[in-house]
Amino acid sequence: MELKEKTVRLKIYLGESDHYRGKPSYQAVVHLLRKRGFWGATVTRGIYGYGKRSLLHTASVLRLSEDLPLIIEVVESEAKVEAIVPELSEMVKGGLITVEDVRVLRHIG
Repeated sequence: MELKEKTVRLKIYLGESDHYRGKPSYQAVVHLLRKRGFWGATVTRGIYGYGKRSLLHTASVLRLSEDLPLIIEVVESEAKVEAIVPELSEMVKGGLITVEDVRVLRHIG
């Protein structure tokens, strides 16, 4: 059953070495989302990429990076996402936050 409320995909791009108040930023963000009752969140670790400083990060055995790119992805109601963006912006200083419209065809919960 398709949801009636407008839903969006929130994506947060950050580095593995980013921290917020002594904790890895990705963990702090996921804990906040869980505390606020978001449907779910997934953290994906990139194997190759670069950010705003154009430094390449790789999971190659020959060049072990300790700052691989991470993406936190969430699908949630637009209202909940818009409400939390200011707090996320405070937590994700060196990253990128995007929001895009999505159509949820099935939600079991």
